[in-house]
Amino acid sequence: MPIPEFNEIKAPALQFFADGQPHRLSGIFDILAQQFNLTTEEQNEMLPSGMQRRWHNRVNWACYDLFRAGLLERPKKGLYVITESGKKVAEQKPKFIDREFLMQFPQFAQFAQTPGNQKVENDGTMETDQGGDAAARRKTPEETINSAYQLLHEALKKEVLDLAQKMDPFRFEQLVLDLLVAMGYGGSREEAAQVTKASNDEGIDGVINEDRLGLDVIYVQAKRWQQAVGRKEIQSFVGALAGQQAHKGIFLTTSNFADTAIIYAKKIPQKVILIDGDRLADLMIQHNIGVSLSHSYQVKHVDSDYFEQD
Repeated sequence: MPIPEFNEIKAPALQFFADGQPHRLSGIFDILAQQFNLTTEEQNEMLPSGMQRRWHNRVNWACYDLFRAGLLERPKKGLYVITESGKKVAEQKPKFIDREFLMQFPQFAQFAQTPGNQKVENDGTMETDQGGDAAARRKTPEETINSAYQLLHEALKKEVLDLAQKMDPFRFEQLVLDLLVAMGYGGSREEAAQVTKASNDEGIDGVINEDRLGLDVIYVQAKRWQQAVGRKEIQSFVGALAGQQAHKGIFLTTSNFADTAIIYAKKIPQKVILIDGDRLADLMIQHNIGVSLSHSYQVKHVDSDYFEQD
């Protein structure tokens, strides 16, 4: 089954704590995962940041909201126990607890309306330009950040790719060279490659050292195309590899590859990597080619060791 949203976890989590015993989050993860019949793969699914498991993130925030509402107390970080208020709510066996439900508890309402959270909906989620859609209400803060990041990232990719398609052929050659050097091929820019003059199709044909010592070379071709690159173009590229007695190649395009081209590239003995426009833009952003840092946000967590008494 799909990983439950963090609002769906709160009611089962509260019932789990109804035994009155303190429980660590590490144990809660496993027990609730069994209750929701989650597979190992679902439990291990990571957030896009790659820093935390999605399941752990949602359980953590579900318990944290119950804590902020006074239904749980936290003797120390990662350890929760039910309160008297929590026991009363658990006795009612609510089927669903979301932030709107928790707003009935003054301390949660106060928490939701603290400075920095002024634009908070009744369910405690941040208001968006669309007035706070239903999907946003179901996300943890990390998931909200990741969603916003993905929107910005996709918009940047489109802009980068649009500009690359409009570049002068020679400048596009330099872009490809800069990217490959930034990815670690060849060492310095001067040592890295020997690039030919722009061809009639406004692409580039050249070779780049696979390493600083030049123990092997990689043949490169790039096309600033709008239409899909077909099998014919890949066959021609493979023929150029054979003429150079080369075994490795990178074919970049600002468009995409036809299925026939992708299938053909997988069957040939030479190692040919196909990089379409979407991946090209991703690599440019990843290696800071044609982009610069606008803002940087750090998400920090409490250092519990600092607050532990000796």
